[in-house]
Amino acid sequence: MTTTFTNARLIDPETGTDTLGSLTIQDGVIIGINTPPTGDVIDCGGKCLAPGIVDIGVKVCEPGERHKESYRTAGLAAAAGGVTTVVTRPDTAPAIDSPEVLEFVARRARETANVRMLPMAALTKQRQGREMVEIGFLSDAGAVAFTDCDHVVENTKVFARCLTYAKSLGALVIAHPQDPTMSKDAAVTSGKFASLRGLPAVSPMAERLGLERDLTLVEMTGARYHADNLSSAAALPALTRAKEAGLDVTAGASIHHLTLNELDVGNYRTFFKVKPPLRSEDDRKALVAAVASGLIDIISSMHTPQDEESKRLPYEEAASGAVALETLLPAAMRLYHSGDMDLPTLWRALSLNPSKRLGLSTGRLTKGSPADLVLFDPDAPFVMDRFALQSKSKNSPFDEQRMQGKVFATYVNGVEVFKKG
Repeated sequence: MTTTFTNARLIDPETGTDTLGSLTIQDGVIIGINTPPTGDVIDCGGKCLAPGIVDIGVKVCEPGERHKESYRTAGLAAAAGGVTTVVTRPDTAPAIDSPEVLEFVARRARETANVRMLPMAALTKQRQGREMVEIGFLSDAGAVAFTDCDHVVENTKVFARCLTYAKSLGALVIAHPQDPTMSKDAAVTSGKFASLRGLPAVSPMAERLGLERDLTLVEMTGARYHADNLSSAAALPALTRAKEAGLDVTAGASIHHLTLNELDVGNYRTFFKVKPPLRSEDDRKALVAAVASGLIDIISSMHTPQDEESKRLPYEEAASGAVALETLLPAAMRLYHSGDMDLPTLWRALSLNPSKRLGLSTGRLTKGSPADLVLFDPDAPFVMDRFALQSKSKNSPFDEQRMQGKVFATYVNGVEVFKKG
C-alpha cells in the first residue's frame, strides 16, 4: 500500500526543520518527502507529522501485577499518546532476569500490543545487586539494555563487574543514579516546603553522589551508560565533564521533572509522588535548559502504573510513580508553548536520540526509515480526564489540568494503530 500525507507540518528532528510539505510511505517505509502524491492521499490540514515517540523506561506490569497494566492496555495507551516504540522495564514480579522470563514477556507483547515493544532485562539477579545476570544470553534473547531500575547496585565491585562484562559485549547499562542510603524512605526533596509539610526528605546531592560514582566506574571500564532520570541541577556538572571527556554516556529526564516542581505536591497529593521526588523550580528550569542544549539527550515518560489502593494512602506511605504514556506528548507541549524549545528540538529528545542510543532506525523522517509516525495538533486544547485514559491505572498528576496537544493518528510500520474519533 502507498499513502501520501499532504498539507502537513513535517517535524524532522534530524535536520532540525519544521516545514509544510508532504510525505509518502509504502509497505511500512518512508519512500519520499515532497514528492508528487501517490496512492491514498490524507490531507493533514496543517497538523504536525513527526516520527513516533520512542519511550525508554516504561513499566508494563506483566508478569505479577497485570491488574495495574497489561501489554494490551499499555499498547493502547502508547498509540493514543503517539508513542510507537515502548522500551519496557524489568521491575516486574518476578524480575526479567532470565531468558525464559524475557521470552514470556516478548511473546505477550507480540500477541497483544499494537506498537513496538522492546524489553530491557535486569542487570543483577532479582534486581538485588548481588549477582550479575547472564548478559550475553539475555542479549541474544532480545534484551536491548540492562537495568535494575530504581534498585541501585550498592556494591561498587559488583557494579564495576557488570559494567566490565557489558563493555565486552557492547551492551547498554541504564542506571538510576541516587545514593541509596541518603534517599532511603524519602518522599520529597529537602527544603522549606518539605519541612512545612513534615515529610521525610532527601537532598538533590544524593543524585549527584550516585552519578559521580557511576561515571567514575564508566571511566574505568569504558562501558556504554545511560542515566535514566536526572532531576537536579546539581548532577549536571558531572554529566558535562563525562561528555567532554568522551565517555560513552547519555542521560534522560522524565516529563514530570521537566514540567512539574515540588510545590505541585500541595496538600499531600499522592499522584505527584514520583521517584526521584519532584525538585525545585530552579532544578526544573535547569533540566529544561539542559534538554534544549542537548546535554540531556532523552525525554521519557517513566510510565509507572499504580492502583488506587497504593495511592490513596498518607503521602509518606503511598507508592511512587505516575502513568504518562498518553500525557507525554501534551505535557511536552508545555515546553513548546513556553518558548523553551521548538518542536524539532523536542522530537530530538523524544524520538531521534532514544532511537540512536538503542541502535534503532526509527525517529527519522528520511527515505528508507520505518513509517512510525504521529499526526498531532500542538495547539488543540483539552482538559485531561484520568478516567478517559487507556491505561488500566489512572494515577496521573495531570488530572483535571488544562493541556494543549492532541494526537489525531498514530502509525506503526505504516499501519494506523490509533485514530481520534
